Amino acid sequence: MDVDPSSLAVAWPGEPAVVVSAWREGAWRTVATCGELDAPRAWASVSKLLTAWAAATDVEEGRADLREALGPPGSTLAHLLAHASGLGLERGDPVSTPGTKRIYSNYGIDLAAAHLAEGASTAQWLERRVVQPLALDSTRVGTRAAEGVVGSTRDLSRFAREWVVPTTLPSRRRDAVLEVFEPALAGIVPGFGRFTPCPWGLGVEVRGDKKHWMGEWPANSFGHFGRSGALLLANVEEGICVVATSTVPFGPWAHDLWPTWTSDVRRMATAP
Repeated sequence: MDVDPSSLAVAWPGEPAVVVSAWREGAWRTVATCGELDAPRAWASVSKLLTAWAAATDVEEGRADLREALGPPGSTLAHLLAHASGLGLERGDPVSTPGTKRIYSNYGIDLAAAHLAEGASTAQWLERRVVQPLALDSTRVGTRAAEGVVGSTRDLSRFAREWVVPTTLPSRRRDAVLEVFEPALAGIVPGFGRFTPCPWGLGVEVRGDKKHWMGEWPANSFGHFGRSGALLLANVEEGICVVATSTVPFGPWAHDLWPTWTSDVRRMATAP
């Protein structure tokens, strides 16, 4: 290993909590950790990954159809999950023609979740579809599917591992979530700027050729980060994932640190 595990917290402000994992020989190996792994912390927009997983569960079990019209005219459930519906960041923001650009939309994710919850609260829906099946015992879901989850870093790591080696969904359904929707769309990754194209799956950011917070991870790597400073980054082929939570919100420090930091973490996770 050419990266010292103690470097996990170097240059990261506040008190980060981190878990680096690798799937090796049919079992999970915890490569390195730091910080208070059981402290409940805000996941912010990493919460969207729970919506992505819950939506995939509903599609797999026949309760939802990605082609269903939802949102502005011309938009579908898939458009909402992939930030391609034309909706703005929040309700009331200007609306564009669906399928023409990647507009990051909290409102779109909330709308998709409310529709899939079918009269229940989105918190109840996410708890039934994700939190309870994965035994995320310290995780609590707030009123917004787009950003309302609070949970431990240990729970977040368990969730990240599920993306790499699914136990509650077939791998083919996970793969469908990770397939880039409308791959030619350009868009903005908040905090990191505009990318052409800006690949995104059904609720999950896919790295593609973007040079940003995912550092030197392969193009098919995926994940999400939030304004709380939390992140989840994974790669199925390499069998690795990293999660982090933070006591310091996202800011210029993360823009500057994460590309190098995530690259170092990948080298740590893939070392023999």
